[in-house]
Amino acid sequence: MKTITRADIAEKIYEEIGISRKDCADMLDSIINIITQELVSGNDVKLSSFGSLYLRHKTPRVGRNPKTGVEAAISARTVLSFKPSSNLRKAINN
Repeated sequence: MKTITRADIAEKIYEEIGISRKDCADMLDSIINIITQELVSGNDVKLSSFGSLYLRHKTPRVGRNPKTGVEAAISARTVLSFKPSSNLRKAINN
């Protein structure tokens, strides 16, 4: 299994569209920045036929160290979750 990097994605865009490599990298950076800004602002991001990125707010709770059994406070936090679209799930499973 191979890990795809930002540079790999920019290269694929270059191969598909044919504009300059720098423009492809800039376009990808812009898209990632827009998604990041929306998530930081508290908005969910839905990409049709791909999936949704959404924020979940977790309340504070008491956790336990599995090795020692010592209780520890876990503070409230916001976590990022991804829910794939049904199209993406079907493509992966076929």
